[in-house]
Amino acid sequence: MNSNNQASRRINLLRIAHVYYTHKDIQKASQFLEDFGFQEEKRVGKKTYYRGTGPEPFVYCLTEGDEDEFGGTAFAVESEEDLEYASQTLPGASKVTALTDAPGGGLLDPVDNFPFHLVYGQKLSNDVKKLPELDYNMPTEKYRSVNNFQRFEKGPAPVHKIGHFGMCVTNFAKAFDFYTSRFNFKPSDLVYDETGRDNTTFLHLDRGSEKVDHHCFFFFEGPKSHVHHSSFETHDFDTQKLGHDWLRHKGYENCWGVGRHVMGSQIFDYWFDPSRFILEHYVDGDLVNDEYPTNRSLASPDSLHVWGPDLPPTFLL
Repeated sequence: MNSNNQASRRINLLRIAHVYYTHKDIQKASQFLEDFGFQEEKRVGKKTYYRGTGPEPFVYCLTEGDEDEFGGTAFAVESEEDLEYASQTLPGASKVTALTDAPGGGLLDPVDNFPFHLVYGQKLSNDVKKLPELDYNMPTEKYRSVNNFQRFEKGPAPVHKIGHFGMCVTNFAKAFDFYTSRFNFKPSDLVYDETGRDNTTFLHLDRGSEKVDHHCFFFFEGPKSHVHHSSFETHDFDTQKLGHDWLRHKGYENCWGVGRHVMGSQIFDYWFDPSRFILEHYVDGDLVNDEYPTNRSLASPDSLHVWGPDLPPTFLL
């Protein structure tokens, strides 16, 4: 394989796997994660691994440290060959390293200027918690059987899986070219400003005819690179609202929500954790495949949500 062909080869990603965050106040951080709906899976030294109700061995790694900082997101690659190829060809890539302490095993490879990890060989769990799927009564169709009631218990909204994460980048064009040329990321939506210049994208994984989430990664351009938020799917709308009320009663600060997005269609609910990182609960997101054409639209506050509270003025800073 010559260097030109090698440079054009995309690394095939299967799914978003987990995120890493470091917090100074580990007690407050761990209490928030419990109230947010994560399940503690394992502790190793200063690291605590949290999973959801899905098969992933963990979806959030909490580290105790001297500074509050985002440690990057991990994506599962399709093959060990892809992982080795990434470690040899991506700018700033590390050598392939065994994840000996993390649940599920696997390999780790950070790349680029902010932490971006690739993993291979994680063992998915068979311990998947399936929550009941409720029937609902409509005006003309009553799907719930007679004398069958909807009764709920107050508590956190259980996290099922990590759905996506978002970054602010300082050079949109450079970031877009890198991620869409070196990986199987494909834009579901592109957003442009009044000059016609693209400045935001919502990327899904191109898996051919396979149904995938509308986006697992989004980024927009700004003056300083930082993580915007990490998003986790929960069970259904009732569960999401129960979680919203639980976090509110616990005294945490709501960032934005509950509302319905336009791009991706998710019902969203954003919260600040004690270190002021933003985490999102979502339900009912769109699915796409290779038949979906990229949508391009003009940036507008109305393009972000169709109902819910007004967009906070600092949300996209």
